[in-house]
Amino acid sequence: MLNLIFYFQVHQPYRLRNYNALEINKNHDYFNHTLNKEVMDKVATKCYIPTNNLMLKLIEQCKGEFKISYSITGTAIEQFKAYRPDVLDTFKRLADTGCVEFIGETYYHSLALLYDTNEFLEQVEMHRDLMRREFGYHTTTFRNTELIYQDRLSDLIHEIEGFNTILTEGADRILNWRSPLFAYKNYSGVISLLLKYYQLSDDIAFRFSNRGWAEYPLTVTKFVNWVEQLSLAEQKGRSLFLNLFMDYETFGEHQWEETGIFKFMEKLPEYILKNPHLGFAQPSDAFQLANYQQETLAFPEPVSWADAERDLSAWLENDMQNNAIDAYFELLAKIKQSNRFDLLDEARKLSTSDHFYYMSTKYFQDGDVHKYFSPYDSPDQAYIYYINALADLEERL
Repeated sequence: MLNLIFYFQVHQPYRLRNYNALEINKNHDYFNHTLNKEVMDKVATKCYIPTNNLMLKLIEQCKGEFKISYSITGTAIEQFKAYRPDVLDTFKRLADTGCVEFIGETYYHSLALLYDTNEFLEQVEMHRDLMRREFGYHTTTFRNTELIYQDRLSDLIHEIEGFNTILTEGADRILNWRSPLFAYKNYSGVISLLLKYYQLSDDIAFRFSNRGWAEYPLTVTKFVNWVEQLSLAEQKGRSLFLNLFMDYETFGEHQWEETGIFKFMEKLPEYILKNPHLGFAQPSDAFQLANYQQETLAFPEPVSWADAERDLSAWLENDMQNNAIDAYFELLAKIKQSNRFDLLDEARKLSTSDHFYYMSTKYFQDGDVHKYFSPYDSPDQAYIYYINALADLEERL
């Protein structure tokens, strides 16, 4: 049996406004509320509302056989409440179906794992509490920000937080000859790992509308044929997991409605479920469905789902990024030591990984992707506004 596991990342950062040096110690409002609202309205209209309605329709039509999973950041939910509460209502309707799993992560979509273990664990618990409050859901599967994973993450998440499954990238340098279609165990054998099948995930998320792609157009029949071929490779009756992980904005925002992305998704479950050897599962199902001794995988160095390298270079490659994040975590520690809890929420909004992504100077193969997501004219501009905000926060401290 080959189980398709659809996981969707739902995230919106608090984008900084053009905060210049003359405002330091005079204006403490760092965020571009107008832009944040505009983006939320646009993405809600193009993606969240129509896609949630489609997912609800598919769950009903498939009588529970179609399953999906989401990780929704705290910063996204806060902005749903502020700007588009109707979006949050549709996610709650999805939660009520029983066919949706909510995944744990850091509340502010931060890189805290790499710099501050206590802050990381605090944000994980904040996010878990949020899932309980908003959806009545206790998370048992975890994905770290940007699918960043290394061995020590599994120790923290299992021993301290009690998660039993982690989602991460199926990086070739980790897998070597192995297949991402199997469920694995972490290096110590105590927690399950599900690895993104990046070729087929990216066929939907990035290549779907690319007319220069050799496989364009991607039809449901073609995609399901590829999936069926994967299932035929297993001769021992072991359960396989095709982990299709992507941003939710794939639907309607990154791939516009005119590309046919909604029609593709609307037909996919029907075609998958026609095959008795194919089905859908949630990440937590793999814990019970894996009918074999799961091999252990070691991740001594971090991997992520970003760019061709699938490492940390999207956020931590250049001097601006490293200076900004070092300054941030130094300031965060001072805020906590001073018990300035009145500054903590604003400070944590500055921990979101997007801020450092905007400072990336990577061009060539991945540059267009970085420029697409950035609200700034240049990486230097993103850095200057960020450092100015940190300077004002330190003055307030």
